[in-house]
Amino acid sequence: MRCSYCSRDAIYFQRHSGKHLCRRHFTDSILRRVKRNIRKFRMITRDERVAIAMSGGKDSVVLAHMLKRLYGDRRDIELVAISIDEGIKDYRAPTLEIARKICRELDIEHYVVSFEDEFNASLDTMVEKGERNPCTYCGVFRKYLLNRKAREINADKLATGHNLDDEAQTILLNFLQSDIERLARLVPSKVQKGLVPRIKPMRELYEQEIVTYAILHNLPVSFEECPYSETPVRAAVRDFLYDFENRYPGRKFSVLRSFEAILPCLHEKYPQISLNECKICGEPTPREICQACELKRELDLS
Repeated sequence: MRCSYCSRDAIYFQRHSGKHLCRRHFTDSILRRVKRNIRKFRMITRDERVAIAMSGGKDSVVLAHMLKRLYGDRRDIELVAISIDEGIKDYRAPTLEIARKICRELDIEHYVVSFEDEFNASLDTMVEKGERNPCTYCGVFRKYLLNRKAREINADKLATGHNLDDEAQTILLNFLQSDIERLARLVPSKVQKGLVPRIKPMRELYEQEIVTYAILHNLPVSFEECPYSETPVRAAVRDFLYDFENRYPGRKFSVLRSFEAILPCLHEKYPQISLNECKICGEPTPREICQACELKRELDLS
């Protein structure tokens, strides 16, 4: 099959557009959509230091590679990376090595922060000790450390590797669980003191496109799944969306566009709550004590 734009052989069929793309036009299409999304939401502007949440998985590695291609020649834009070592046996060490490798190749300054150093316990230990879902400990403490480290290194933005599949799943999941207030917080209405603004440059890229990009550019990525990942409800939503998209291409975009259309109404109904400083650690929180400190106390971590 020939490329829809030139005479080269196509390597990818873009089902939502009905176009066949060669290597060059596939890459151009991906980068153009990322750039358009960044401009649409003013994710990256002049004179900014952008920290990339670098796990070593496919999404974060591809994100770093794309941002380097798009902004590597800009003297006013600096890219750095932050990795969180949760301490997951036989999983995190290999991905951290990938993170270090890609940062060396792209000449991006790399910072690593570990649960063990910060909380005197790995995620594995927390799971054994506590009674909560592993993703609760991981999610809360990862966000806590990413934000704190990004602020410490004077980052203006924190870029994450969320893709279209992730966004569509989260939006639909919040609807199904009737958690509309959480849905409103997916895109904050204003910058809050102490919180480094998060950006998602790849939110309009399918996961399959990200995998294809990684393979085409021989990027050192890990496709291993975290042993603690996937709650049953999210897995069901993921499978439903995959089947629905397969039958009716472009429906994940429809979910995202519908969310964007009602976002102003969500922000009006659920105005952003002003944050306080946690009485224990000083990090921003809507309560007196942040969730991270509550979990630390619950787990009896010093």
